[in-house]
Amino acid sequence: MTILDSNKNKKSPSPREGFRMGIAAILALLIGGMSVIAGSKVLLGIDLKNYNVLNWLVMYNVLFGVLSIVASYLIWKRNLFAKKVIVFILSTHTIIALYLYLFNETVATESIKAMSFRISIWILIFLLTIKMNNNHKKQTT
Repeated sequence: MTILDSNKNKKSPSPREGFRMGIAAILALLIGGMSVIAGSKVLLGIDLKNYNVLNWLVMYNVLFGVLSIVASYLIWKRNLFAKKVIVFILSTHTIIALYLYLFNETVATESIKAMSFRISIWILIFLLTIKMNNNHKKQTT
């Protein structure tokens, strides 16, 4: 059984749950797409910033943008693995934001604001999907 096959024993979602999952999936897709596009433009030199750019942070944002798009698909399919991906993204963003805020003196204010925005969106996604596992039967393998 693969991660993508984990939906076989799920109950039918209620219309309210379907709406919440749809909103969460769209938010994850939008935040992921924005991160990939904006970060790629910076890495390719298309979008030059007039503040200090941390290349490792831009690469991180592009990578997690792709992961966000994957999470969007998992949420849309109501895959049980989506919950773990959501928690991983949210916790990693929080750790990186704390590092930037507390230990990195060269980070631009724009980077802190962007990371705060990402964290707030992922908190919203987490809250929208918090009951996802409660509405599914346990997997048996």
